[in-house]
Amino acid sequence: MTYRRPLVDALIHFQQQQPISFHVPGHKNGQLSALPEAIKSAMAYDVTELSGLDDLHYPEEVIGEAQQLLAEAYGADESFFLVNGSTSGNLAMILAACEEGDAVLVQRNSHKSVFHALELAKVRPIYVAPEWDRASLTATALRLEDVEAAYAAYPEAKVLVVTYPNYYGMAGADLEAIISFCHDKGIVVLVDEAHGAHFVLGSPYPPSALGLGADAVVQSAHKSLPAMTMGSFLHVQGQLLDAGKIRKYLRMLQSSSPSYLIMASLDDARSFVQTYSQPDKRSFEDKRRQFLSGLKTIPKLEVFEPDDPLKLMLRVGHHSGPQLKKQLEETGIHAELADPHQVLLILPLLKHVHSYPFAEIRSRIKEGVRGVLQEERLSVDIKVPVQQMIEMPELSFEELEVGEFEWLPYPKAYGRISAGTVVPYPPGIPLILPGEKWTLEKLENLADCLATNAQIQGDHRLSEKLIRVLPRGR
Repeated sequence: MTYRRPLVDALIHFQQQQPISFHVPGHKNGQLSALPEAIKSAMAYDVTELSGLDDLHYPEEVIGEAQQLLAEAYGADESFFLVNGSTSGNLAMILAACEEGDAVLVQRNSHKSVFHALELAKVRPIYVAPEWDRASLTATALRLEDVEAAYAAYPEAKVLVVTYPNYYGMAGADLEAIISFCHDKGIVVLVDEAHGAHFVLGSPYPPSALGLGADAVVQSAHKSLPAMTMGSFLHVQGQLLDAGKIRKYLRMLQSSSPSYLIMASLDDARSFVQTYSQPDKRSFEDKRRQFLSGLKTIPKLEVFEPDDPLKLMLRVGHHSGPQLKKQLEETGIHAELADPHQVLLILPLLKHVHSYPFAEIRSRIKEGVRGVLQEERLSVDIKVPVQQMIEMPELSFEELEVGEFEWLPYPKAYGRISAGTVVPYPPGIPLILPGEKWTLEKLENLADCLATNAQIQGDHRLSEKLIRVLPRGR
């Protein structure tokens, strides 16, 4: 274990010299800021590439040392700090792995940043549908047999892009076999492991994608580790992917003025996970077990435990997830997301020195459930998706760029090709992508989202019940 935090220590040492700023940023170590004092005090560490503080884009000193410690902690050949979130990591690894026109196998329930990267790379995506899990009520992971079938249909495929785990903490069991199969075929495996930065801790957490052999892995350190929002990691290993290309695209995609606060939090998050001990793990497991036991005594509340112990789903029968989320917020409990059926909680990865008011939280959740039960039932029927397991969009990205479009009431869109993206957010997984056809199932899912007041991003005017489609004949 290592408690070293080279970048954090360098920032502390720099501020101890009481430096006078004649450089950017313009808040001058926070002196000119009118923000609340708690924020203003942190701005003394919001500096730029000064002597002794290194340069993220050409790291040779403390940032280089911090990234080397990160690679050692995760067992990677090379690791990178990301200050523009996992989005920048997904963009960089896909652009580095792909050439224009390549056939790329893509898990269909990927994050929108993956689809943006595919469009920028000008590749031919082949969507592979994940398995539907009746217990978690989510689209989970790819199956080996579906990846094999996709390769049989498109043997020219050069890359596979996987999401592992899904937003809800479901991991699936086939990733190691999928990676082995792909490597036998010379296919590069890229993994969006945004919600699995803590998997490096081992059991009871699912295995890490890097440990299973993936060529590049992106992790949102801010999702489960104590890093600031936008702080993420990117890891590379093996011979199939050129780390030099990753560095090149990160220099293009990341800010030329990276946040030292975010980078320091990444250095701290790496130290946090690298020093997470067996006593820490046992202490958290005990606290989690007691919390779960308390939740399961609340009348009418169903608790579902996914593969990742940091995630919990809460359900109240015949009431929607947004209803429960709203009632929880009335008690001061803010959940990660709500879908038509449930609410997702992300637990804190506590060490033995940390406490969390679980008894008070249980009391508030009980109050929220009581409030939900007094509301009108708004649940929607649980539908098991009937989907094509392997699918290529009707039109390419290039064809869509030059195409015209029209606005159409969504109930009339059956069979029409989408000219826009519709993304329930969170989790940020597109319901439909440009070039895909509106099916009855997709329209029913959209209606369910609207019925439960879900937030929807994308190219739409759903406040007027309108969506964007291509003209007939396209």
